[in-house]
Amino acid sequence: MTILGSGEASGAISILHALGTGKGCSIPVNLHVEVIIHDFEMSNPDDKHGILSEVSSIWEEKGYPLPSVMGWEVISEVPIGQGLKSSSALSCAALRALNNASWTGLSDNDIVNLAVDVQRRSGCTISGSMDDTWAAMTPGWKVVDPYRASEDSILFEGHLEPGLSVLLGLRGPRKTAIKRESFSKNSQFFERALSSLIDGSVLDSLSSNGIAVASSTEDFEAMRICNLMMSSGALAAGISGSGPAIAVVCYDLDAEEIQIKLSEICNQVILTRFLSTEELVEEA
Repeated sequence: MTILGSGEASGAISILHALGTGKGCSIPVNLHVEVIIHDFEMSNPDDKHGILSEVSSIWEEKGYPLPSVMGWEVISEVPIGQGLKSSSALSCAALRALNNASWTGLSDNDIVNLAVDVQRRSGCTISGSMDDTWAAMTPGWKVVDPYRASEDSILFEGHLEPGLSVLLGLRGPRKTAIKRESFSKNSQFFERALSSLIDGSVLDSLSSNGIAVASSTEDFEAMRICNLMMSSGALAAGISGSGPAIAVVCYDLDAEEIQIKLSEICNQVILTRFLSTEELVEEA
């Protein structure tokens, strides 16, 4: 048994939902997906969207070499179906593993474009996922135009200050279908979130976006939870992606107290932090 290649990518939380303004922004957190390619077949029952199959198909269509016999081992810290970019992370990690196994030397831009194609074909994105895919690949936040190719998609970007904790409140499976038209009805709230990003107020954008997503999905319980977290000392709180997970940002000193309060409401709470450039270098 031989390991042919491996790749890693990160989960992320939303700063700006791309359906609201046509611009999206996500930022990676220190939760990872690792994909290892073996020289024997393996089953992947958690890959409900068939992402790994689409990765193989698109890889072959591009003319890149694919092992004749292979299996995917997935080691993931990112909860699935919660709006924490698990599909983007899996797509990128699998493509990085193939890039490693095949010595194809693809750039980050190349892998992002392929990963977006994978997610669109597997039906696990409604917004194009370009912003989520960039977050899965690289540290820091990026405002992205999801309708452009990766090399032209980043409009502006930056990093958050150190010393911040991120609490992820998991509330079980998503209960409502996501309707594109519901987001357009709340465009003024999403525009406010985009304006905050332009002004450099990333955490304000996260909270404004969270209100807009909650209104668009009629998740009024999420609004209540976010307001409670803000009154408890959080710097920002909002739904990640289309939900149902809630992301809460606070100073490290306040994390324990806020985690206790969030745990009283949510099924599970994960304590993590934003992925920094230094952590990315250490893991490479």
